[in-house]
Amino acid sequence: MSLINLLEFPMLGDDRGSLVALESGRAVPFDIKRVYYIFGTMEGVSRGFHAHKELQQVAVCVSGQCRMLLDNGTEKAELWLDAPTKGVAIEPMVWHEMHDFSSDCVLLVVASEHYDESDYIRNYEDFIEQVSS
Repeated sequence: MSLINLLEFPMLGDDRGSLVALESGRAVPFDIKRVYYIFGTMEGVSRGFHAHKELQQVAVCVSGQCRMLLDNGTEKAELWLDAPTKGVAIEPMVWHEMHDFSSDCVLLVVASEHYDESDYIRNYEDFIEQVSS
């Protein structure tokens, strides 16, 4: 399985405008239990810097762009999220960081579970230890 699981979302619409639907089990490969978005990120600020033990997520920039770094402990990959029709699936036990947010960036994330602090790994060395064992 590739570290980057890029998802292409079909764009629907007509002369009034465009629409993308993120539906559980279709565009999103899991049942959605939580939706959140990051916006207003100041220039030079990076986000993320954690992994999840069980949580699955899909991230998409609905406006603007940001650079995503993904790391499974043996492989690192980068990609730009820069279109509302393009998303990335973030599997469990993948360290992720978001950098270089544009001033108009709105990063939408859908998640497979409700917020649970005990699911987070916030220290990179702890992550490497857990993913290596």
